Amino acid sequence: MKRIVVAEDDPDLRDLLVFKLVQAGYEVTAVSTGREALDEAEAAQLFLLDVTLPDMTGLQVCSQLRSEDATKDTPVVLLTGHTQEADVAAGRSSGASDYIFKPFSPRDLVDRISALLTGGGDPPGR
Repeated sequence: MKRIVVAEDDPDLRDLLVFKLVQAGYEVTAVSTGREALDEAEAAQLFLLDVTLPDMTGLQVCSQLRSEDATKDTPVVLLTGHTQEADVAAGRSSGASDYIFKPFSPRDLVDRISALLTGGGDPPGR
C-alpha cells in the first residue's frame, strides 16, 4: 500500500484529506507541521504539503526533501490558496511535482496523486 504524508495545519481540511485518501486505498500519515513531515520522510511514497505551515513553509519542506538522497525523487504536491503566477513558479522551483489550488475537488486531488504514484506521467491538467 502506498504511503502518503499529509502536512496540513487546518484540522478540518486535514481530516477531509485523510478520509479521501484512505477511501482511495492509500495509507496516510497526517501531521500539522513541516518538521513532522520531514520526520516521516523516509517511509513516504508521496508528500501532500500545505504551503503555509506554522513552523516552516511547504516550499521549504519540499526543498529540503529534494536535497536528501532518500527523498529527492519522491513526489511532492503543494496545496495552497496562493494562486498568483509567482507563487506557482516558487512552488515549481522548490521542486514540487504538482501544485493544487484551494478550494479543490477531492476527486481531482486523488486523480492527480494517483497519476504521480503510478508513474502515469504528469497529473491531469499539467
